[in-house]
Amino acid sequence: MKNKHLNSTKVVEAAGGVLWKKTRSGLKVAVIHRERYDDWTLPKGKREPNESWEQTALREVWEETGCRAALGEFVGSASYLIGKNTTPKIVLFWHMQKQDDCDFHPNAEVDRIKWVTPQKAKKILTYADERNIIAKAATQILGNTKQNTFIKQ
Repeated sequence: MKNKHLNSTKVVEAAGGVLWKKTRSGLKVAVIHRERYDDWTLPKGKREPNESWEQTALREVWEETGCRAALGEFVGSASYLIGKNTTPKIVLFWHMQKQDDCDFHPNAEVDRIKWVTPQKAKKILTYADERNIIAKAATQILGNTKQNTFIKQ
């Protein structure tokens, strides 16, 4: 039976990253602010044709944060409805390690980036699904004595 409220012919596919960097005070994660939605979120975006999930994640993290990253292990996924709550969207997230310096410039899509502890990220992220991704990622990273399983040292 077809649900008349869902557009079952289209699923929006997106990918992003839990972007980590090491600081003197410990690991920090990047969160971005989108002025258009006035929300704090993880860097992510839609897949382009013929692009792998991983390629999408790396490209979107770079576009939204100005940071080149090394891809780590898969963290998890978030799914929700967009549009008029009729189109399903799925977002896959990977651990990523920041490489070199970031070259962030505010733009029409993202106006701010913050590097915060996982605990702070869970407080400021707007969406529950992404707070859950951060909680899972932090458990994987901080609970693992061999952190390079998830991010490069």
